[in-house]
Amino acid sequence: MSGLRLVDVRLAAAGRPLVSGLDLLVEPGEVAALMGPSGCGKSSLLALIGGSLAPGITASGEVWLNGTRVDGLPAEKRRIGILFQDDLLFPHLSVGENLAFALPRTVARREDRRRRVEAALVEAGLAGFAERDPATLSGGQRARVAMMRALLAEPKALLLDEAFAALDTALRQSFRAFVFEHARAARLPVLMATHDPADAEAADARVLAPWAAGSAAEGERKRPDS
Repeated sequence: MSGLRLVDVRLAAAGRPLVSGLDLLVEPGEVAALMGPSGCGKSSLLALIGGSLAPGITASGEVWLNGTRVDGLPAEKRRIGILFQDDLLFPHLSVGENLAFALPRTVARREDRRRRVEAALVEAGLAGFAERDPATLSGGQRARVAMMRALLAEPKALLLDEAFAALDTALRQSFRAFVFEHARAARLPVLMATHDPADAEAADARVLAPWAAGSAAEGERKRPDS
């Protein structure tokens, strides 16, 4: 089965349930939005999927990607990209080096790596920026570099953890369009955590609120087709 699938996923923090028995299928090219306030478990659910769950959070259930179960794999082998509120560009690397860092090892030839980086910069509207220090970029430019870095890793799914929250209104609108356009072009299932309904509206996303009774938010669980 293609897409990102969760089966009977449960999360709890300090004995407090966050998610209870979530079943979900996000299909290729689809955006689903996890809506809820801080503390309800949005980021923890994305961390479970991506393989970086924090200590103190207990979890069970299954994570499948394109028919392969991945929850037992280390994060770097899951082929799941993630964008955070902070762009997390490496300050000691140039813009081009930040992008090249994400390229798969199968892209071994220096010329091939350079071509991939240059093409990504052109696609982001940043042609000629390879040697720039990330600190010299605007917030919107840094965000686009972070997105292209995620795509260069050739992910099979994309997670967005409040990825637009740090941008002002104008930048948020343009960056949202940039992200969703590229994710859909790559046929990636996208799961987005946000507290802003405008993010979900911009993506025409299916809205989910799968929070357990007693968590910071409650809502209905939605099950994928079997």
